[in-house]
Amino acid sequence: MSVSNAIYAAELESHTEKHLIPPTAALTYAHDNTEAHGIPMIAISPSQGKFLSLLTSMSGARHVLELGTLGGYSSIWFAQALKRNGGGKVTSIEIDPAHRDVSIANLLHAGVSVPQEAEVVLGAGLDVLPRLEEEIEAGSRERFDFVFVDADWENQWQYFDWGVRLCKGRGSVVYVDNVVRHLLESGIVGPEKREEGVVDLVERVGKDARVDAVVLQTVSVKDYDGFLMAVVK
Repeated sequence: MSVSNAIYAAELESHTEKHLIPPTAALTYAHDNTEAHGIPMIAISPSQGKFLSLLTSMSGARHVLELGTLGGYSSIWFAQALKRNGGGKVTSIEIDPAHRDVSIANLLHAGVSVPQEAEVVLGAGLDVLPRLEEEIEAGSRERFDFVFVDADWENQWQYFDWGVRLCKGRGSVVYVDNVVRHLLESGIVGPEKREEGVVDLVERVGKDARVDAVVLQTVSVKDYDGFLMAVVK
């Protein structure tokens, strides 16, 4: 089938979400409340949320680490999946205090216990991650089964590296969103001039003996993009 059929992405997404992802009060409130507080509407789509939820269920994850909370939309998807897995906890890192407050309100409205089922840690990712490692080594925090990276691109390789370090081990997943967009916008591939000093996450992950990984391109009503998913060996 020709790539020209991508023009029907919005129609297809509307059809599939109507039948497979009916709206819920919790997620609708999270979306609307986030928008009402002026937070950029750059969260994952319902289809992406469902996909991450299914991955979490398939992997049997009990502990999820998220970098980039925003309004907590994806955190709710993860928390709901963990409940279906028999319980667990989402630990999400957010640098903006206002975003953190909104995300906690959205989580509570969704019936997620804070901080028992979802904890939103305030701070820059590279400041918080070493503290999480200390807590893990001290026995006060569990290692993670699933890591979702959706934060600033300048530090994506470091976030990935930390994600692998904080995972339980073989079979754990590190998922990095918006990888295709970054490859194109930074000039690593495509017509744009390559940014000076830009780090090619895909190249580095490909040389990382700790993981096996793939990049999948996606087309949706939002945009053309894609993600990297790595499984710890």
